Amino acid sequence: MIPPADSLLKYDTPILIAKNTHVKSPKGRSLKMSPHQQSDFSPVPPPPKPKSGVTESSYRQNEEILNAMLPPREWMEDNQLWMQYVSTAPCTRSDVMNLEEQLDLKLQHKQARETGLCPTRREIYSQCFDELIRQVTINCVERGLLLLRVRNEIQLTLAAYQTLYESSIAFGIRKALQAEQDKVNVEKRIVELESEAKELRKQLNEQKAKCDAIEKRENEKRQLEEKKHMEEIQFLKAANQELKNQLEMIITFKK
Repeated sequence: MIPPADSLLKYDTPILIAKNTHVKSPKGRSLKMSPHQQSDFSPVPPPPKPKSGVTESSYRQNEEILNAMLPPREWMEDNQLWMQYVSTAPCTRSDVMNLEEQLDLKLQHKQARETGLCPTRREIYSQCFDELIRQVTINCVERGLLLLRVRNEIQLTLAAYQTLYESSIAFGIRKALQAEQDKVNVEKRIVELESEAKELRKQLNEQKAKCDAIEKRENEKRQLEEKKHMEEIQFLKAANQELKNQLEMIITFKK
């Protein structure tokens, strides 16, 4: 681990907790030291706390509450375990003004965006909020606990919004992919339908040609039948007229 980055939250002087707690073997495995070896490096006690008008038990209780609200940070440096508790020193007006200046400088140094979503700006303001909670808790534990409750609620709300945003993004991506797939399917279906329509038009034209040929053939056949029928009628009329003439001649001859 590397030492933690600078924070707007005020901490006490780092405390050396343990030194050379693990020794690596040639194969890279971590080998714990024996108890008597670890006992040679006792933790460095924290610096003495300034005494105030409150009692020692009340001071310890407030310190425990503050450490529970804002846990100490730990890191490894040169095989040494370091721990740093939040500061319990009372704040003054100049501390608050200095905090505001540090906030502006850190926002400028980190190039945080002034508007829109910015994780850097959110992290810096979160550190500033934690420092304000620390300052308020030193003077009034109850007010600090209430502010901590407000901070936790804000973090839960932001986490809910982030989850909702991520789910909406995932939903949008799924819908976009589905729409793209539907578009591909529709385009494929359009090509199939156009091919089918082309084939049907071809069949329609063939059927129309067949129908026209049949109609022409039937018209010619009908005309031939009508002509033949008219010729038969004329023949029958002529035969009838001849028979009529013969009948009249016979009747006249008998008279």
